[in-house]
Amino acid sequence: MDRQIEQKKGIGKVFSKRALPYWGGALLLLFIGWLVFRDNSKKLRAQVENITINAVTQGQFNDYIRISGQVVPMTTIQLSPMEGGVVQKIVTEEGSYVHEGEVILVLSNETLDMQILNAEADLAEKENILRNTMIQMEQQKLNLQQEKLQLQMEVRRKKRTYDSQKALFNEGLIASEAWLQADEEYQLALDRLKLVENRAKQDSLYRSVEIRQMQESLENMRLNMQMIRRRKDNLSIKAPIDGELGLLDVELGQAVAAGTKIGQINNMESYKIEAKIDEHYIDRITAGLEADFERQGEKHCVHIRKVYPEVRDGKFKADFKFSGEQPANIRTGQTFYLNLQLGQPIEAILIPRGAFYQKTGGKWIYVVSSDGKQAVKREIRIGRQNPQYYEVLEGLEPGEKVITSSYDNYGESDVLIF
Repeated sequence: MDRQIEQKKGIGKVFSKRALPYWGGALLLLFIGWLVFRDNSKKLRAQVENITINAVTQGQFNDYIRISGQVVPMTTIQLSPMEGGVVQKIVTEEGSYVHEGEVILVLSNETLDMQILNAEADLAEKENILRNTMIQMEQQKLNLQQEKLQLQMEVRRKKRTYDSQKALFNEGLIASEAWLQADEEYQLALDRLKLVENRAKQDSLYRSVEIRQMQESLENMRLNMQMIRRRKDNLSIKAPIDGELGLLDVELGQAVAAGTKIGQINNMESYKIEAKIDEHYIDRITAGLEADFERQGEKHCVHIRKVYPEVRDGKFKADFKFSGEQPANIRTGQTFYLNLQLGQPIEAILIPRGAFYQKTGGKWIYVVSSDGKQAVKREIRIGRQNPQYYEVLEGLEPGEKVITSSYDNYGESDVLIF
């Protein structure tokens, strides 16, 4: 006979074997819900005393950068010898004020001295040759004149003989042969006289041309001699302008080649400021942009005179010219800190500059909760920046508070608990 099993009632039914699958399903649902709704953020406890907290504000953003520049002369003239040589004497020391034409140093050049001696010897030889040639030509001229005089006298004698023989022949006192011989001798004397006269004329023209050529050659040698002597003068290096001898990089006994830079003269009447700017701003820096700085409680304005295109070590160079009067007692090498204006002020959301930017690159920041007990990581977008503020484009509202100090000790934490 079958035994009837009594079913459990009440709490016993809940913990019966038949209820176990339901308990398993419920626990699985609870576990899934915990996985879905749990807080996965990484938290880190931080000491509030080591944290810098600043408020997000609304205000004018001045688009400028702060750069340092050094004072240099507006005009600098390089000293380079036109002739090479050995430094024999240094007359003026570096840093001294010099006047135009004042000797700074003296070089010696034995090769140039030999060239001068050779040129002088060549000139003297050429002058002697010219004198001897002129003496010879003068003697030839005198000889021709003497020969001409003798032929003129011979022509006169032959003419008298011819006239006498002609008269006797006309009277029938002599034979025709005697008269014809006298006529032939007279014509020969005339022809010889014409020949000498033509030769004298040709010799005169030849002498004139040759003497002119030799005089021109002699004059060229004199000019060459003067040029060589001027090269000797170039061994004395002189100041081209009034100014300060800013650099003199030579030593006694040093061999200096022609064209080598050995120093410079600084014009002390006007100055400029030479600054190096980060290449990040190279597309925004143009000639004419204005900047200002303070010195001894006074504000001075400058503007960009020239931008150099070459980039070295991540920086490029720009020259600034004073817009008004130069500061008093300005000196070469002084450093001024310039505020270079890149654009017009605009209304923007601002946060103070801080060390957090080195870690985040401006892509996120810790925002302090309203109760001040924690700070939560939030994505933001930062635009321009100046020495005081960052321009916030997205992610923050005025009145919120953010952490602007360094994030190096926070790792990948999403929440900071104070």
